[in-house]
Amino acid sequence: MIEVRSLPLSDVKVITPPIFRDERGFLSETYSRRALSEVGIDADFVQDNHSLSRSRGVLRGLHFQTQPFAQGKLVRVLRGAIFDVAVDIRHGSATYGQHAACVLSAENRSQMWVPAGFAHGFCTLEPDTEVLYKVTAFYAPQCDKGIAFDDPDIGIAWPVAAGEVLLSDKDRRHPRLRDLPTECAYTST
Repeated sequence: MIEVRSLPLSDVKVITPPIFRDERGFLSETYSRRALSEVGIDADFVQDNHSLSRSRGVLRGLHFQTQPFAQGKLVRVLRGAIFDVAVDIRHGSATYGQHAACVLSAENRSQMWVPAGFAHGFCTLEPDTEVLYKVTAFYAPQCDKGIAFDDPDIGIAWPVAAGEVLLSDKDRRHPRLRDLPTECAYTST
């Protein structure tokens, strides 16, 4: 049976699938629609994304897609470790602008469920970190948005010094949450 733990933002979950070990190694059912549905996560995944970050301190995010292509994500680490973050961007939510974070690693084999309505980002804690995540909507460049990783109103305590963070040019240009255009507001459909 999978283990599910809520983070401070109760809609964001840490999921740890069971691992069956013997002298040959291990087997783990990393995704089961039925098992997730039984714990309240009824998601229809349409695409898997796999990233490799060569250095410690690579920061990807904070990303989200607007409607009608808002994405839920199920994130896990195949090699290395990340500090994984979700930020509530649901206007009208009691936790709007708040974040939750946890460490995901190849060693702990945990996964983070980030529902639609949350921005997502991560920072690598080890070199050569590989991340695999399932998404509930296809990539739509016209709906691809982001929030500044260092937005002081959100106050994420990233585990690397600001001077050590490696960002893409795109991620350097994200606005603060309070400066997002109103069309970026998340509303459930």
